[in-house]
Amino acid sequence: MVFGLLSRSVRQGPNLKFLSFEMSTQYDLVVAGEINPDLILSGPELEPHFGQAEILAEDAELTAGSSAVIFACGVARLGLRVAFVGVIGDDLFGHFMLDWLVEAGIDSKYVYIDPTLKTGLSVILNRGQDRAILTYPGAIGALRGEQISDELLGQARHLHVTSYFMQTALQPGLPDLFRRARRLGLTTSLDTNWDPQESWAGVEELLPLTDVFLPNAGEALAISGRNDVELACAQLSLQVPTVVVKLGAQGALARQGEHTGRCPALSVEVVDTVGAGDSFDAGFLYGYLGGWSLEDCTKIGVACGSLSTRARGGTQGQPTLEEALQVLEAR
Repeated sequence: MVFGLLSRSVRQGPNLKFLSFEMSTQYDLVVAGEINPDLILSGPELEPHFGQAEILAEDAELTAGSSAVIFACGVARLGLRVAFVGVIGDDLFGHFMLDWLVEAGIDSKYVYIDPTLKTGLSVILNRGQDRAILTYPGAIGALRGEQISDELLGQARHLHVTSYFMQTALQPGLPDLFRRARRLGLTTSLDTNWDPQESWAGVEELLPLTDVFLPNAGEALAISGRNDVELACAQLSLQVPTVVVKLGAQGALARQGEHTGRCPALSVEVVDTVGAGDSFDAGFLYGYLGGWSLEDCTKIGVACGSLSTRARGGTQGQPTLEEALQVLEAR
């Protein structure tokens, strides 16, 4: 089936609905993951050549990068209270990212500064509908599970983890971290992102501890071992209560038990697709934490992901809640 318009309950009063969020906790979400800036070079024919050939870009921008930070900025822009845990170096890029988090309204006091490491960096060659990414890992994979304390978890409602395969120091402790979070009453979500090694090892153990799994189509196929997106979604839903497969320009496929549906993408003029999947995650989890239906969670996820492509970088085009709802009402 194809999801239709927002349900009547959401149209009647989304703001009133979300004033009822549990306020006995300090944070709605704890986001644990990588933290690094993106240097985005844009042009329709960008393709580097060795031999000291100089290729000119049309534009350049240093902006917030990493799936975790883009996601955190997305949910903060929607109005949720967010604490971020990650590792940076004591350098220009690290302090740039700290300033960005503060400006976005995200609590950054749980970010660790390690003077022995350099902050990671991604250089993105952006051609509009396609891009290539060069990443220096630096401190990206330095976060450890024990650095996310029960004291912090006890102040939140939900734990979100991104970039599983980049988080090499966090991987061994993630099952215990998710168990601790659940014991303290938090729900959990995971967006693995792509595995550069394409081995996909370790995810199988984590899925039964995950409440919401948010892969894209390629990741869902690889992790499930299926060759069809709907079959992959069904297979993954045997282990995770809520599975949402992001389909890019085709929208998203969502499943809870036997309840499934698709939501088409919005028609927008795409400037840059960097972080669109992370912005989708932000919208979906906003609805999920507010008790919205699967359909409405998926629709606002699609709206947030689609609208985020209006500007260069992962965060500049992210919508407010009002913007996302207005676009959905106009469909």
